[in-house]
Amino acid sequence: MKRSICNANALQFLLFSCTITLIISCFSKSKKEADNTEKLQVINPVISDTVYTNEYVAEIQSVQNVEIRARVKGFIEKIYVDEGKSVQAGQVLFTLSSKEFKEDLLQANAQLKSALAELKSVEVGKKNTSLLVEKNIVSKSELETAEARKEALEAKIEESKSAISVAELNLSFTQIRAPFSGVLNRIPNKTGSLVEEGTLLTTISDNREVFAYFNVSEKDYLDYITSSEKGKSKEVSLLLSNGNLYSHKGIIETTESEFNRSTGNLAFRAKFPNPDQILKHGSSGKVLVKNELKSALLIPQKSTFEIQENTYVYVLGNDNTVQMRKIIPSIRLPHLYVVSSGLSLNDQIIYEGIQRVKEGDKIIPQKVPFTTNQ
Repeated sequence: MKRSICNANALQFLLFSCTITLIISCFSKSKKEADNTEKLQVINPVISDTVYTNEYVAEIQSVQNVEIRARVKGFIEKIYVDEGKSVQAGQVLFTLSSKEFKEDLLQANAQLKSALAELKSVEVGKKNTSLLVEKNIVSKSELETAEARKEALEAKIEESKSAISVAELNLSFTQIRAPFSGVLNRIPNKTGSLVEEGTLLTTISDNREVFAYFNVSEKDYLDYITSSEKGKSKEVSLLLSNGNLYSHKGIIETTESEFNRSTGNLAFRAKFPNPDQILKHGSSGKVLVKNELKSALLIPQKSTFEIQENTYVYVLGNDNTVQMRKIIPSIRLPHLYVVSSGLSLNDQIIYEGIQRVKEGDKIIPQKVPFTTNQ
């Protein structure tokens, strides 16, 4: 009997010990889990008006860029200018050999003088013939013949005058002048070179102002037209190819009338002042167009991550469980995304430390304020 009582007491003690051990183990495990729960900062998206900038590759062209070509055949006798130098409108740039054209002019003048002298003689003869006809000494046919000779000589005189004009024009073409004030480009032919009619002698550019041509999508075009109708500025900036911002602002002047069917783009033209002659014809850069965005939903870029070209954030559930959610950002700003869908103002997202959690984890949220200036 005593032995049975002892065994029962031992069993009770064993059960009690196991219960205490289990309670202590569960408590330790809960404490350990609580100690291991991440404390992460969370934020809510914000709605704010903002400004973003679109960049477009641009081709720079002078407001005037003209090829200067020879208009007559001849040898280059003299070059009065140098490559890359500024010239004034009307300034002589080249002279071509002119002896042949001077001879043509002298010949045309001589032919005119001869025709004028012959006309005088014919007019005297016609006058005499007219008197003889009145006295019935000669027939009227003689007078008609004299009149025909006079008309022929008058036509010859007009022809001689035309030849003089052509000779004078050709002679003037031997002096090549600047059509406007500008800067000269390369001069491929040197003194003594034989050039044909149409040979390129140089090009001249007026770089006091330049055009920047750039292509925009249909969406950007419609956004621009809408903002322009609301009285927004057409002012743009220019980013040079070395990464520096051009010191002068430009103005969008016009657009093409049709979209390019192959690219779906429309060409814009902006004009920039160029007082220091920094911009050259044929150079490149990027036109920067600022756009205003009203009531945009903004989140920081560091709160997002990408999987297979899709963008995600970690959203906090009601029980502080981390949930992965796909979002669609419409515009990328410096350090920010404009979110078009996937989030609302009431959603809490992990601000920092997204690399330390995964979907389904529980965290201890620490709410922090978020502003677009951060």
